[in-house]
Amino acid sequence: GLASGAAGGDAVAAGSPEAEKLEAALTAVCVGIAKSIAWDGEGATCLIECNVKGAQSLEDARVIARSVVSSSLAKSAIFGHDPNWGRLACAAGYSGVHFEQEDLRIQLGPHLLMENGQPLDYDAVEASAYLKDTTAVHGTVVVDVGVGDGAFEGSAWGCDLTYDYVKINAEYTT
Repeated sequence: GLASGAAGGDAVAAGSPEAEKLEAALTAVCVGIAKSIAWDGEGATCLIECNVKGAQSLEDARVIARSVVSSSLAKSAIFGHDPNWGRLACAAGYSGVHFEQEDLRIQLGPHLLMENGQPLDYDAVEASAYLKDTTAVHGTVVVDVGVGDGAFEGSAWGCDLTYDYVKINAEYTT
């Protein structure tokens, strides 16, 4: 066993190179499982990955990321191939984490939609094509959110909100 000592190996000391390798391996497995669960949502056409940088704490970064991937409006915009910066900004804003609006930066895949808290001129047709092309192959839509100059970052994963999700979940009772 990993923790029981039954394997007969040397104990792994906290802070050692072996402990760091073990932590990295376990983290990779857990992230893979989390992504698989989200990617396998009923009727989902894509995985949504939100990466938050510049937060004041790890928890703040994770809370903002979860708020974005949990937003029904953001999830439905992604399904509809709508590069709607307002829905993404709103989801970050109502996360409950304080940050200054002028620090907000939002990027959808390769498309920078907002910087310094202001929407940018961007090619909406190209940004929509990014969503359409990504969902067509059951790929990963990446949303990068910056909220300041803090040292912390975090990620969360979810899936889009599709007609099939509503149909599947509306047709049975528990």
